[in-house]
Amino acid sequence: MPDPSNLSGRKLVFIVTEDWFFASHFLPMARAARELGLEVAVVTRVRAHQEVIEATGARVVPLEAERRSINPMKAGYAAGQLAAILKDERADIVHCIALKSILVGGFAATLAGIGRRVYALTGLGFLGARTDHIGRLSQRAVRLLVRGLETKKTRYLFENTDDPRLLGLDPTGPNVTVVGGAGIDPEALKPSPLPPQPPLKIALVARMLWSKGVDLAVEALRAARAKGAAIELSLYGAPDPSNPKAIPEGTLRAWSAEPGVSWHGATRDISAVWRDHHVACLPSRGGEGLPRMLLEAAACGRAIVTTDVPGCRTLVRNGVEGFVVAPNDATALSEAFLSLANDPALAARMGEAARTRVLDGFTERDVMESVKRLYASMLSS
Repeated sequence: MPDPSNLSGRKLVFIVTEDWFFASHFLPMARAARELGLEVAVVTRVRAHQEVIEATGARVVPLEAERRSINPMKAGYAAGQLAAILKDERADIVHCIALKSILVGGFAATLAGIGRRVYALTGLGFLGARTDHIGRLSQRAVRLLVRGLETKKTRYLFENTDDPRLLGLDPTGPNVTVVGGAGIDPEALKPSPLPPQPPLKIALVARMLWSKGVDLAVEALRAARAKGAAIELSLYGAPDPSNPKAIPEGTLRAWSAEPGVSWHGATRDISAVWRDHHVACLPSRGGEGLPRMLLEAAACGRAIVTTDVPGCRTLVRNGVEGFVVAPNDATALSEAFLSLANDPALAARMGEAARTRVLDGFTERDVMESVKRLYASMLSS
C-alpha cells in the first residue's frame, strides 16, 4: 500500500440516499478513509444521523432526494445538484453506495469530469428478489445502465460474489473488490449464554418487507407449533415507507396477536435481542448484499436459519453455522425450526461456528483494510 502520508489532502466523497443507511452500515469505510489521511464528505438526505457520521471526521453535505422516486426529471435534477457539489468539493474519488446512488451519482460524476469512482452495489433489493420475466428484464437494464456509467478508473465494491456476475463482471477481476458486508465489531458484539429452553426463541431483525420473507417465518412458526413444538418468534423492525414492498402495520399487528408471534418494532439494542434468543432467522426472497442482521447474530454466537440467495449463503453454510433452505419454502423453514427445537446442543454448536465464521474475514477491520487498499491503489494510479 502506498504511504498514507502521500494521500493527505486528497478527497473522497460518498453519495448515499439516506443518512441512516450510511450510519448503520458504512461508518467503517469513512474511518478507513480518514486513516489514510483523506478528507471525507458524505452527500446524503439528512434526518437524524448527521452527528454520528461527523464523529468519524467526515463532513455531511445535505441533498434532498426521495429514494422511492423513479421520476427521470427528478433524477436528472438531483444529478445536476450533485455535479455542482462534486465540483465544489473537488472530489478525487466518488464512492456511490447502492443502485440509485450509482445511477444518479455516476451521471453527476460524469458531468463533473471525475473519473475515479467506486460503485458499491449492496444488493438489488426488491428488484433482485424478482425471478419472473419482468425481474430478469429489470436486472438486464440495471446491468446496461451501471456499465454505461463506467470509466477506465471505475472500481466495483460488492458484498458477495453473486452480484458481480449479475453485472457481467468477474468477481476475481482487478476492478472488483468483495468485502464482508458492512463488517462487524467483534468486541462490541460478543456471545452470551443461551437462554433456558424450551421454548426455542427465534428472532428476525430487519425492515418489515415482504422481500425479507417475514411472512414465511410466521407461516413456518405456525406449522412448527401445530406439531407441538415450543417455539416463539420475535419480529424486530419497522415498515419502510420508501419501499414498495413494505408490510402494512395492520398486518404486523395481526401477526403479533397470534400465539407465539410478537412484533416489537425497531430496536437499538441488538445485543439484548440476541441475549434473549437462541436463533436468528432471515428467510429472504433475494436482493441482499450481505445482511447486517446475519453478521450481528453470528458475532453474538447465534445459529442462523436463512435462504439460499446471494448474500445470505455467502456467510452461512448449510449444516455448519445454521440451515440454508430454498427461498419461498415455508415447509423447509419449519423443519429447520423443529430440528433446532428438538436439539438444543445443535443450536449451541452452530452458534459457536457462526462466531468463528465472522472472525474469519467479516469484521469491521477486515472491511476497513480492504477499502483502504482500494482507495490507495486508485489514488496512486
